[in-house]
Amino acid sequence: MISYKSDVEAVDAFVEKYNTLRAEIAKVIVGQDEVVQRVLISIFSRGHGLLVGVPGLAKTLLVNTISRALGLSYSRIQFTPDLMPSDIIGTEILDEERKFKFIRGPVFANIILADEINRTPPKTQSALLEAMQEKAITVAGKNYKLSEPFFVLATQNPIEQEGTYPLPEAQVDRFMLKVIVGYPDKQEELTIMDRMTAESVPTAGQVVGPEDIIAAREAVRAIYVDPKIKQYIVDVVFATREPATYGMKDLAGMIAYGASPRASIFLSLAAKAHAFLRHRGYVTPEDVKAIGPDVLRHRVIVTYEAEAEEVTSDQVVRQIFDHVEIP
Repeated sequence: MISYKSDVEAVDAFVEKYNTLRAEIAKVIVGQDEVVQRVLISIFSRGHGLLVGVPGLAKTLLVNTISRALGLSYSRIQFTPDLMPSDIIGTEILDEERKFKFIRGPVFANIILADEINRTPPKTQSALLEAMQEKAITVAGKNYKLSEPFFVLATQNPIEQEGTYPLPEAQVDRFMLKVIVGYPDKQEELTIMDRMTAESVPTAGQVVGPEDIIAAREAVRAIYVDPKIKQYIVDVVFATREPATYGMKDLAGMIAYGASPRASIFLSLAAKAHAFLRHRGYVTPEDVKAIGPDVLRHRVIVTYEAEAEEVTSDQVVRQIFDHVEIP
C-alpha cells in the first residue's frame, strides 16, 4: 500500500495565488484549460514546452497572456528560413571606441516564444540548445547567464510540412512537454468571437511575480513521491524500451526507440507539478497517467511499419499506460 505524505503548507500558500492567476488568464483565453495547465506545469517544473496546433488557435496569445499574468519579460522570435543564430542570441559589434560590445538578442528574456520553430534550419534551431539546457549562452568565448526564471515555449504547425525542418531528436528531447492544442467547442467559439470583436479586447494584468514562480518551483520539488510511484514511473519508461517484457509483444515491432532517462526525470517532475496544481502535497498514480502522454509522445519513436499501419506514438503511449500495472 502506498503511504502518502503531504507538504500542505507549501501547497496551501500558493492556492489563492494560483486561483487568481487562472482567473486572470481566463479573461483573455477562452477554454483551453488543459493547455494552460500544461504550460504552467512546464513553467513550475523549470521545463520547456512545445505547443502543436493548427494556425488560429491563440497559441501566441496564450504565451503572451501567461507572461503578462506572471509579470515576466517576454520575447517572440518568429522562426523563418533566413533566421541566423546571431538573430536569437545576439552578436558582438565594434563600438565608437573600437572595442567589442555585445548586443543582446531576444533570448535574454524570461519567456521566449519560438514561433513555428520548425521553419528555420537546424543551425539556427540549435542556437537554442545551450540556452534551454544550461540557461546560458556563449559568444566569442564568453559565457552569458540568462535571467531567471527562463522558459522556452515553442510552437509548431502540424499541417504544413513544405519549407520546414524537423527538429533534431536531441532538441525535441529538451522539451519537457509536447502539448497538443485542439479546437474549441461551439460555445467557446461563440465566446471567443464576441470577446475578440468587442470595442475593447481584454488583456491580462500581472497577478504574481517572479519571486512567486521561484517559490512555487521550490514547492513543486518538495512534493512527496512514494517509492512505489517512482517504480511505476520507471516501469512505464522501461515499457517504451522493452514492451515484450511487460506483456506487450505486439508493440515490439512498433517502437524504434524508447524514452531516455530524461523522460523518467521529467515525468516525475511533471507529476509533482500536476499534484501541486491539484492542491496536493503528494503524487498519485493518476497524476502520472494524466501528464504522461505529454511527457512521452515526443520521446517514443515509432517504426516505419507502425507508420505504414497508421499507428502513432500517442496510441503506443496510451497502450503502455493501459498495460503497466498501477501500484
